[in-house]
Amino acid sequence: MSLDKPYLDIPGTTIFDAEQSRKGYHLNQFCMSLMKAENRKRFLADQRAYLDEWPMTEEQKQAVLARDLNRCIAAGGNIYFLAKIGATDGKSFQQMAGSMTGMSEEEYRAMMVAGGRDPMWGRS
Repeated sequence: MSLDKPYLDIPGTTIFDAEQSRKGYHLNQFCMSLMKAENRKRFLADQRAYLDEWPMTEEQKQAVLARDLNRCIAAGGNIYFLAKIGATDGKSFQQMAGSMTGMSEEEYRAMMVAGGRDPMWGRS
């Protein structure tokens, strides 16, 4: 039975719901593995080999390797789990969010300090 999802009309937004959670389970588990220093070291030493230890889709692996967080989210990633990749790379959450919006860290910070984007922007 398909559920009505009235939130699907938010342009440029993927809602992390049960369907996305199932889709991204292994991707998010990989991200959580980066909480351990030894796993971060192994990942940075040979990223592809480490990713191949996880039953992720090839699209998920390629999105991680490219550090394309928007692709990771489309592939079921949750931003709070994906933040572990950024932390492993020495990036702040603001740097990561800025990269997802096409803004610099400074531009993203200024937008958020000014109140963020209007939540009704572009909705039908």
